Amino acid sequence: MAEQYWLVKQEPSDYAWAAFLKDGRAAWTGVRSYPARLHLRAMQVGDRVGYYHSGEGKDVVGVAQVIRAAYPDPTAEEGDWSAVDLAPVHPLKASVPLAVIKADKVLKEMALVKQSRLSVMPVTPAQWERLMDLGKGG
Repeated sequence: MAEQYWLVKQEPSDYAWAAFLKDGRAAWTGVRSYPARLHLRAMQVGDRVGYYHSGEGKDVVGVAQVIRAAYPDPTAEEGDWSAVDLAPVHPLKASVPLAVIKADKVLKEMALVKQSRLSVMPVTPAQWERLMDLGKGG
């Protein structure tokens, strides 16, 4: 299966990229959205993931990788929820702000713009390449 690309959102005050780098890996738990759950379940080991600071940041700041495919979310007290494990790969040399994403002809169609409340979303290969170009992290 071809590598897929994703974007996950996190409030920097809850779990900033710097903390993720320091930890070296994280279980991506607590997602309680049916569309986001489907995306978590579609992630495969090796897929690349953009790390987006929501809230006060509103920018893509780094690249992570899926290191464990979907499994039952250990934080779920009820319901059928999933988690994945992610590891940081590298920070972007330049973060990619939401304003730039919205103005870019390739990126303005991203789920980040169209479905702004979604916490886990797919990114097309063309969008991924453009994000990496803008972040000088390719």
